[in-house]
Amino acid sequence: MRTVYRDFDTSLESIGPFASPSDYAACRKLHRRFGSSYYFASLFMPKKERLATDAIYGFVRVPDEWVDNPRGSSIDERQAAINHWRRELRNAMEGLAPDHPALRAFADTVLARQIPLAEAMAFLDAMEQDLFVDRYETYDDLRKYMRGSAGAVGMMMCHVVAEYRTDLCQTCARLLGEAMQLTNFLRDVGEDADRGRIYLPREDLESFGVGEEDILAHRATPEFKQLMRFQIARARALYFESDLGIALLPKKSRRPVELARSLYSRILNCLEAQDCDPFIRRARTSKMEKVLVALNLNFGRR
Repeated sequence: MRTVYRDFDTSLESIGPFASPSDYAACRKLHRRFGSSYYFASLFMPKKERLATDAIYGFVRVPDEWVDNPRGSSIDERQAAINHWRRELRNAMEGLAPDHPALRAFADTVLARQIPLAEAMAFLDAMEQDLFVDRYETYDDLRKYMRGSAGAVGMMMCHVVAEYRTDLCQTCARLLGEAMQLTNFLRDVGEDADRGRIYLPREDLESFGVGEEDILAHRATPEFKQLMRFQIARARALYFESDLGIALLPKKSRRPVELARSLYSRILNCLEAQDCDPFIRRARTSKMEKVLVALNLNFGRR
């Protein structure tokens, strides 16, 4: 594991009191396994920012896995795990070392980057909501959920990459998180349906004449494809709004954030290339495309 960090300053005294190099390596392993686009973009970050990004990813990934891949655990058991995660984080702020490597690394990052504890708790609230809520009536309802599930992550990352956290910068960080979350929802319609969840708002399903039974049965009807085109346009509008914030970032952070934004938004292109049918295959950018985007990236041009 230590070789993952061979190019890092492994003297972690300046980061916090809890984590060891192996704790950050455990977070990076999760990042590399589950977040290929985010992981690739993080390679272009300065060393300390990369460590903090790994820690944030590890913190959110662990409970996300509990919720989405329960492996036989009950709702009560998953809720108890989330509650334990909350308590461990609060205790860390009082000086008690967490028992999980990802939480130790994240606690150090919260302290070093002055990340508001409320943002971490908002994320955990959204994970708990996933245990009990599987439909959203309106887009406003969905956005309230995304404020915790994605906007909170954007806010935490803002404390890593931004030198001056102005209101505009924070707003754009939340919007970028929402854009990426909505992209996830569109890519993962089938996977979510298999878990009994439909994140596309009921008001939109009704507007386009799409039945829940079509989504649950993985049927990409003409009406469903029109709905997907509408949601893709909505996600692109969120990306566009978030770009103002990226322009405010310091040069060292701007490129990796822009790269993450560009790679993730290209998932929408992939969906369009498969005729807005997410059930055919999981839309994703290839390794070669990631490299080409990184090589050719000029801020403000896509």
